Amino acid sequence: MREYWAIGLMTGTALDGFVDVALIRTDGQKTLELGSYALIPYSDTKRDILAAAVQAALDWQFIGPAPAIFIEATEIVTQIYAEAIRALLHQSGFARGKVDYIGAHGLTVLHHPPKKGEIGQTLQLLDGKKLADLIDIPVVYDFRTNDMKQGGQGAPLAPIYHAALLQYADLAAPAAILNLGGVANITYWAGGEDIIAFDCGPANGPINEWVEGHGKGTYDKDGAYAAEGSVNFQLLDEIMANPWFDLPPPKSLDRYDFGAKLVKGLSFEDGCATLNALVGKAVGRGLDLLPNRPKTLVVAGGGRKNPQMIKDVETYAKIDLIDADTIGLRGDAVEAECFGFLAVRSALGLPLSFPNTTNVKTAISGGKLATPQKHN
Repeated sequence: MREYWAIGLMTGTALDGFVDVALIRTDGQKTLELGSYALIPYSDTKRDILAAAVQAALDWQFIGPAPAIFIEATEIVTQIYAEAIRALLHQSGFARGKVDYIGAHGLTVLHHPPKKGEIGQTLQLLDGKKLADLIDIPVVYDFRTNDMKQGGQGAPLAPIYHAALLQYADLAAPAAILNLGGVANITYWAGGEDIIAFDCGPANGPINEWVEGHGKGTYDKDGAYAAEGSVNFQLLDEIMANPWFDLPPPKSLDRYDFGAKLVKGLSFEDGCATLNALVGKAVGRGLDLLPNRPKTLVVAGGGRKNPQMIKDVETYAKIDLIDADTIGLRGDAVEAECFGFLAVRSALGLPLSFPNTTNVKTAISGGKLATPQKHN
């Protein structure tokens, strides 16, 4: 089977001010080589506009005309993606002509999973056609829409890549990956395409929101604020009483389904501590929903760099965590790599989502392909 080089890009819902960009070599089924990757920063001014677009989306809720700020925000996402691709190619010395596809996720501003038999809705801001023209490489984008049109949750889409990554790391099935991004999600791989995956609860998103809302920066660096606070266990139990946590997978969350308002009324440090503990509790509840609870869990995503979050997950979920970096993987790059991998699968017509990952009735592909204008 032919091998392809792809670049994947991801802009997380945590709005950390970086574009994650990574090269990957794959045949669409296996991870064959992990190429260069980078975290490319964008300006605070641009971040403020993207944050305003997210807030506008929360007010909009898919009702009536789309907010006008989406136009400006879409242009910003497209431009910072183009800049990130150029930066990665320049830093790595990798030839543009060797890149077969770009897998560009875009910025999720709103995600409504299906409820009571109704089709869900999702929106990622990105002009995939313009990006293809800007960087002169075919772009696969809009990965989630087809899944939701077919009755799926639209998320998580990473599980098929997680399975390939676990095999790349020579881990035997069953094995599992926990991704700690704006939301926490788990992929349980039992071998082949036997995968169970789902969002299990909030992660960095509400903590970042809480910290920023108190004028203390954009995130809790190293969990230092959380370490100074005390967990409000009564409030934590009340949050965990939400029936969503006990729903069987597959299931997904919008980043703002669980926000900083959960800990409104607590001191700043206690709010950080309680939101960190919530991540651990939610992961533990999620692990209990699996057919077999794994003994160890590979952890990726920005949250793995927060020592207090890792401590809380191990404590409250009663699980040993293995940092992806310690087994030859790259915890910062997994999401970006994933969309490079999915771009190739999409171009080949291979499925991206499955009944046990997004709740579609049958395995389906997705994504839209945009080719540079002069290649049409």
